[in-house]
Amino acid sequence: MTVTYSRRVADARLGTFYCLLLRWKGSIYKLLYRELLIFTVMYGTISITYRCILTEEQRRMFEKLSVYCDQYAQLIPLSFVLGFYVTLVVSRWWGQYESIPWPDRLSALVSGHVRGADEGARLIRRSLMRYANLSGILIYRSVSTAAYKRFPTMSHLVQAGLMTAEELRQLEELPSPHNKFWVPCMWFVSLAMRARSEGRINNDVAMTAILNELNTLRSQCMRLYGYDWISLPLVYTQVVTVAVYSYFLTCLIGRQFLDPTQGYPGHNLDFYLPVFTLLQFFFYVVWLKVAEQLINPFGEDDDDFETNWLVDRNLQVSLLSVDEMYDLVPLVERDKYWDESEPQPPYTAASAEHRKPSFMGSALDISVPKEEMEFQHNLEQIKEHEEANHSTPFLGSLSRILGVQSPNFSRPTPTSRVSLLRRRPRAPFSRFPLYLHPENSPMPSHARNADIEDAFSSMPLYERPGFYSCPQTPIHCVPPSIPHQHEFSSRLRVLSSPLNTARSEPGNVAVTSNSNTYLCNNT
Repeated sequence: MTVTYSRRVADARLGTFYCLLLRWKGSIYKLLYRELLIFTVMYGTISITYRCILTEEQRRMFEKLSVYCDQYAQLIPLSFVLGFYVTLVVSRWWGQYESIPWPDRLSALVSGHVRGADEGARLIRRSLMRYANLSGILIYRSVSTAAYKRFPTMSHLVQAGLMTAEELRQLEELPSPHNKFWVPCMWFVSLAMRARSEGRINNDVAMTAILNELNTLRSQCMRLYGYDWISLPLVYTQVVTVAVYSYFLTCLIGRQFLDPTQGYPGHNLDFYLPVFTLLQFFFYVVWLKVAEQLINPFGEDDDDFETNWLVDRNLQVSLLSVDEMYDLVPLVERDKYWDESEPQPPYTAASAEHRKPSFMGSALDISVPKEEMEFQHNLEQIKEHEEANHSTPFLGSLSRILGVQSPNFSRPTPTSRVSLLRRRPRAPFSRFPLYLHPENSPMPSHARNADIEDAFSSMPLYERPGFYSCPQTPIHCVPPSIPHQHEFSSRLRVLSSPLNTARSEPGNVAVTSNSNTYLCNNT
C-alpha cells in the first residue's frame, strides 16, 4: 500500500519532519537495515583481524593497502552516475502513474449519451463500462504481481463476474499469440455502434466523443504495457549497482583506522566505528534502494501502486455512474444566495484567520504625486526628458534613488532642430528620409525655416521627433548632391531633342511620365 503522509506535513512547523523519522513502514530504516548491518559486521571483522590477528609485518602491508584503497576510491564517479540514474528512474515512475487508466470520464460520457431507462439501455451501459474495466484488468494482470496473484487464470475473471463464459470462449478462440487486452475495447466499439443504430445514442458527435475517450483509455493501457516491456537498459542498472557496491567494498579496507604511531596522513586518531563512513553508506545505498523500488511500481513494496484497489474502485465507480446514477438529479431549488449579488460563505472560528482580502495587483498601491498625474501633450518635451536621462544615466539613477525630480526642460524653439533634421529640397516625405546637415547649409535661412515648418506640420505623428519605437538613425551623415531645378530642366531640354539617337548611347535611360517621354542620364 502506498505510504501517505501528506496530512502530517501540511504545516511546516518545528518538529514536523522529525515525527516522520520515527515511522517504520515505508521508511529508510526498513529498506536499509539489512545492508547496513552486513556492512558494519564486515568492517568490524576486518578491523579485529588487523588489530589482533595479523603480525607486525602483515600490519604494515595492510596499512599500505588501506592507504592505496582510500586514495583511489575517490576516482569512482559515484555521485554523478547514481544521481543521473535515480533522476531517470523517478521520471519513469511518474510517467507510469500518469498512464494508469481511469474510466471516470468515459463513464460520464456513456451515462450522458446512451439514453434509455428500459432494461436494454441499462444492459448496454453496464456492459460498455464492464468492457472498459476488463481491458484495464487484463493489463494489470500482465504487469502487476499483486493483480496476477488475485486473478491467476482467466477463469478467475469469470468467477469474479468481470467477464462471462461466452466472452472467455471468444477471447480464447481468437488466433493471436499476443496480449489480448485490446479485445474488450473492440467489444466496446461494436456494442456502441449497435446502440447508435438503435437510436440510443442520439447523434454522431456523441458517438465520436465516446470513442475518443475509449481510445484515450486504450492508449493508457498500451503505455503501461510498453513500460513493462521496455525497461531501462540493463547495462546502466548494472553499472550503477557495481559502482555503489564496489565503492563500499573498497571503503571496508580504505576507511580502516590505522596505527597513529606510523604517521600516515589523516590517521592521527584511532576509533573503532567509522561514523562518517556509515553515514556515507547510509546516503548512497539508500539512493540506490530508492531506484530499486521505483523502477517497477507494480510490485508488492510499501510504495508500489495498489492495483487491486484500482480494480475495485474503478469497477464500482463506473457501474454506479451509468446505472444507479443515470438521470438521478436532486431536487433543484433556490440556493441560499439567490438574492445576493456578492455571496459570502461563512467562516468557522478555526478558519477565520485564513480570510484574506482579494488580491488586486501589486502595483495598485503605488502613490503618485498629484502634479505628476496630468497627461503630457508636448511630445517633444517628453523626448527632451528621455534624452537627458539617457545622456546622464548615472545622474538619472541617482536622482531616482534620492527622490529628486528631473528638471523641467523648456520647449525648444522651432529653429533648434532646423540645422539637424531636414529633408532634401522638393522631396516627398514618403520617399526620402531626414538627413543630418551641417550648420552652414547653402539654403537661405528663411527658406530653410519655412521648409522645416512645412515638413514637421505635414509629417505623420509616428515620424515626428519624440514619438518613436526605436532610435531614429539616419542612413547617411551627408546628403547626396542633387542638382538645382534649373540645371535639371536644362538637361531635359538638351536630351529631349536627340531622343531617338541618344537612346542607344550607354548610360542613358528613357523615362516616361503619362504622355511625355524624357531621356535621363544614369550618372
